[in-house]
Amino acid sequence: MTINALTAADSILVPLQCEYYALEGLARLLETTELVRGSLNPDLVLEGIVLTMVDQRNNLSRQVEAEVREHFADRVFKTRIPRNVRLGEAPSHGMPILLYDIHSRGAVAYLQLTEELLMGHAEAEGATPGFQEASDQPSTPREPLHSGDNDERTA
Repeated sequence: MTINALTAADSILVPLQCEYYALEGLARLLETTELVRGSLNPDLVLEGIVLTMVDQRNNLSRQVEAEVREHFADRVFKTRIPRNVRLGEAPSHGMPILLYDIHSRGAVAYLQLTEELLMGHAEAEGATPGFQEASDQPSTPREPLHSGDNDERTA
């Protein structure tokens, strides 16, 4: 299923829980995306990595964040999604967080992430975010997953 999704996708947005084993999973996911780029979808790009369940009181959370930012630099969104009780409660009430509690720290973080993502697309296309008329011109391609064969950020 993952291969099919990556083959059909234009880009991927990777949510990364700030836990040790998530780093292992990220490495495997990036290996898989490289295989897909090599044979099935050469245009696949990494939209970015979003740090989730971040708890700044936890040493492991801070260490994972530092390591990810060191290795992936500008591919990691500035916005972090905090560990938040309201985010956990929303699904149990059958609601998205923006309807359940739009003022919670988690909801605010997701809104900031959305703004950051839209700003990145607007900058890549040389425009400001917002609704614009559709254009017949193709959009500017984003950066490929790896810019070179010896990219140390993925080590």
